[in-house]
Amino acid sequence: MKRLRSIATFADILVLALVVVLNPLSPLQPSYRLTPPPHIPAKIEIHYYKDIKSDSTLAAHIENEMDEMRYYLKVHNVADEGYQYVAQYNTQLLQKAKILSSQASPSSQARKARKTIRVTIPAKLRPMIAVKTMGGYWKAGHFYLGKLNGKGITRDRQSRIVSAVWSADTVVYGMRIDEQGRYEGQMDSLLQARGQGIQDEWDGCHKEGYWLDDKMHGFGFDSSPHHQLHVGEWKTGKFLGEKLKYTAERIYGIDISRHQHEKGRHRYGINWSQLRITSLGKRHDAQGRTFPVSFIYIKSTEGTTIRNRYFMQDYMKAKKHGIHVGAYHFFSMKTSAEAQANYFLNHTLFRKGDFPPVLDVEPTDAQIRQIGGDDELMRRIRIFMQMVEKRTGMRPILYISQMFINKHMANAADIKKNYNVWIARYGQYKPDVRLVYWQLCPDGRVNGITGEVDINVFNGYKNQFDEFVKTGFHK
Repeated sequence: MKRLRSIATFADILVLALVVVLNPLSPLQPSYRLTPPPHIPAKIEIHYYKDIKSDSTLAAHIENEMDEMRYYLKVHNVADEGYQYVAQYNTQLLQKAKILSSQASPSSQARKARKTIRVTIPAKLRPMIAVKTMGGYWKAGHFYLGKLNGKGITRDRQSRIVSAVWSADTVVYGMRIDEQGRYEGQMDSLLQARGQGIQDEWDGCHKEGYWLDDKMHGFGFDSSPHHQLHVGEWKTGKFLGEKLKYTAERIYGIDISRHQHEKGRHRYGINWSQLRITSLGKRHDAQGRTFPVSFIYIKSTEGTTIRNRYFMQDYMKAKKHGIHVGAYHFFSMKTSAEAQANYFLNHTLFRKGDFPPVLDVEPTDAQIRQIGGDDELMRRIRIFMQMVEKRTGMRPILYISQMFINKHMANAADIKKNYNVWIARYGQYKPDVRLVYWQLCPDGRVNGITGEVDINVFNGYKNQFDEFVKTGFHK
C-alpha cells in the first residue's frame, strides 16, 4: 500500500508540473510560448470627460465657498481640530479665484459643455505599472503569481478603475475616478475609501478627512458651493456636528433669573467675588478645568406683566465686579410685540458699555399655530427687535433653539442676516448655524451661585470677543 501511494503521488506532481509549464499565464514559461504575448502599443492615452460650467458660475461657486471659509476661520484658531486642513483648502480656493480672475475671455473651445483630459503614459514607464488581477498581476507583458509591490491599476467590485501603490498586495495609497468624482487616499482590501482621504466631486463639493466603507466616518469637513461648511464628526456619511475643545482660550458666560435666588421657600444670594464656572454640565467634559465668568445675561421681563425682582441688584453687582452684562426679555404669544417691547424698555436699565439686549423666543408649535403661523411670529419678532434697537441704539440678539430655526424660520432670511443669534442646544455638538453665543447646558455649576446654571460660550476667541465688546455685533 505504501508503494502504490508513493507512485500515485509522483504521478500527481508530474501532471501538475506539466500544467504549470504549459500554462501561458505561468511565470515559469520559457522564452518560447504557445501563444504570443499581448501587444503593447507605443502610445497609450486615457481620456476623461468632465462637464464644465461657465466661468461666471464657477466664480460664484468659489465665492460661496470662500464666504463660508471666511466665517469659519474668523471664529476658529489652530487649537480647533482640523483647522489646518480647512486653512489649507482655503488657500487652494484663493489660488483658484486668483487664476480665474486673471484668465482672459474663454475661447469657443473652452466654452464647450464637456472638457477632455488626456493622460499619456510613456512606453518606458509602462513596464513599471502593473495590472492587478485575481491571484497575481501583469507587468511588462508577463504574468506573475504572488503579491504586488509598487504601482498598479485594477478594478474594484463595482468595476471602478483604481490606480494605487501596493505593498504586499495591500493598498498604501489609491486614486479612482467615477461618476461621483475623484477620490484619493487610503483604501481597504476591497478598494473602498478607508482611512484618510480626499474626494473632489463633480458638483463642486470637496470632502476631506477620515473614511470607512466609502463614507466619511470620524473627523472631516465638507466644503460646497451648495450648502454650509460642515466641519466636525461624521458617522457613516452623516454629519453629526463639531465637537468643541473646552480650553481656557474660550470665552464663557452665564444667564440667570430669579431661579438662581429662589428654590421653593428658600432664598439665596450670589457671592459675586467667588464667581467661577466649575462644571459645563453632564454632557460636556471640561477635563477638570474651571473658567472665569466673562459675561452675564439677566432676565428682566416677560410678556407685559412679569418682572424679575432681582434684576436691578444683580445688574449693579455684575457691573461692579467688572463683568460684561446684558438684559433679556422672555417673549409671550399672548400680547402684542409693541406692548412687550415698551414693557421691556420701561422696566430695564441700559447703560453705555452694556451688551446688546436679547429677545428670548421659546413658543410651542401649538402656540405658533394659534397666533397664525410662522410668518405672523416673524412679523412680531421684527417689530420687537426694531423698537428695541431704535430706543437703545443696540442691535438686539435673538435667543432661539436650532430646531426653531429649522422648523419656523424658512421665510426669515432677513432676521438671520440682520441679527446675531444665540442658540440653545444641549447636545455634545456645536450648532451648525452662524451664531454669537451657544448655550451648551442648563445644568452647569458656578462657584458663588446655588444650584444649576445655564452656561454659554462665545463663538470665537479673544480678538473676536474684544471686537464684539466694542461694536455690539458679531459679524
